[in-house]
Amino acid sequence: MGGLNMDELSLPRIFEQARKIHQAASDSSVDQDTVKKGCELLRKCEEMIGKLGLFSLNETKDDISTANLKYILVPYYLGELTEKISEEDRIEILNVSQAKLKEFFSFCEAMELVPKEELESLVQATGKTFADRRAQKISRFKRQKAAESKLLEIRERKERRGRSTRASALSTPVESGEEDIDDDDGEEEREAWLTTISLALCKAFDLLEMLKKEEEMLLAVRERQSKEGNNELAQSILDERAEKAEAWHRDAATRSRFTKPATPITCATFAQDVIEGRAAVSQAHEHKHQPMLFGPASLVAKNPTSERERIAAKVFQPHYRLPTMSIEEAGLKEMEIMNKWQEDTKKFIEEANTSWHTDNRLQRPSEDDDDEDDDAAQDKARAWDDWKDDNPRGAGNKKLTPCG
Repeated sequence: MGGLNMDELSLPRIFEQARKIHQAASDSSVDQDTVKKGCELLRKCEEMIGKLGLFSLNETKDDISTANLKYILVPYYLGELTEKISEEDRIEILNVSQAKLKEFFSFCEAMELVPKEELESLVQATGKTFADRRAQKISRFKRQKAAESKLLEIRERKERRGRSTRASALSTPVESGEEDIDDDDGEEEREAWLTTISLALCKAFDLLEMLKKEEEMLLAVRERQSKEGNNELAQSILDERAEKAEAWHRDAATRSRFTKPATPITCATFAQDVIEGRAAVSQAHEHKHQPMLFGPASLVAKNPTSERERIAAKVFQPHYRLPTMSIEEAGLKEMEIMNKWQEDTKKFIEEANTSWHTDNRLQRPSEDDDDEDDDAAQDKARAWDDWKDDNPRGAGNKKLTPCG
């Protein structure tokens, strides 16, 4: 701004600076301060246009002067720059941008600048099929390319005329025909601004559709988050618990290198003593099940050595069979059997899946069949030889011969 206050600048200068910022933002990425400054300039343009009363709804595009045509683009520029602002409440930005674009459409429709195809599509916005939308996009793309080509042609024509004018001014001064040149420049400028407005309409329709889709997605995400409730809070609690668990495991892994793990307790009685505090885990304990004896007291307490003492110790035994091992020992035995069974099963599965076992299994039946076929053929040949030995050739026809 060159250090000048915005109130001290004229409307053309403010619009020109805002248009340059919009052009820079469209061609490349600019910082947020520049975008916000451009929006501020365009709002100032809107305020000055309203105070000056440059446009009226009773007018058409033919009633607007060439110098004021460019100010029709102010809502479009403001809508595009507003969409590029990055803020936390994205939905509010989208609503403001869509409002400015709709304001631009309404004013262009009042000025009879909107094509008939776009007006018909606005009326039939709900019942359009995919083919209709595709045809509309193709038609809009063609109009956009035609407008860009026309603007390029006008710019080249203006540059050629400028070069010829400067060349003729250097050679001989032109006294007649200067008014015609000014009229041509005015018509070209009007045609250029009308073409720019047509191009802006094509881009604005595409931008509005994109903003509507983005708003629908953001509203769907917000609705889902509202239904889930305090999902973020629950997720933070779960993350905190996961961090604590990971820290505990890391510390345990570090401690395990310097501590010796305790041997597992296999006796239920000793485990109960440890739980109730009557014994310590570090105490040595080896549980051995001793069978209960109900014989004479003089023989039960000591280890019988002779057959007589063993028989005497078995007197008054219960009628049922006494256990030979404790529950803990039986559990360990079953675990050992199960581990062995799992290892054998794993080994059998690996052998069943190996190629050599499958090939041998497939080849064995064929080899057995060949052996059986060979034995049968050999037996048949032997039987035929025996029959030929017992029945010589022509033995049964001796009685039929003349000399028989």
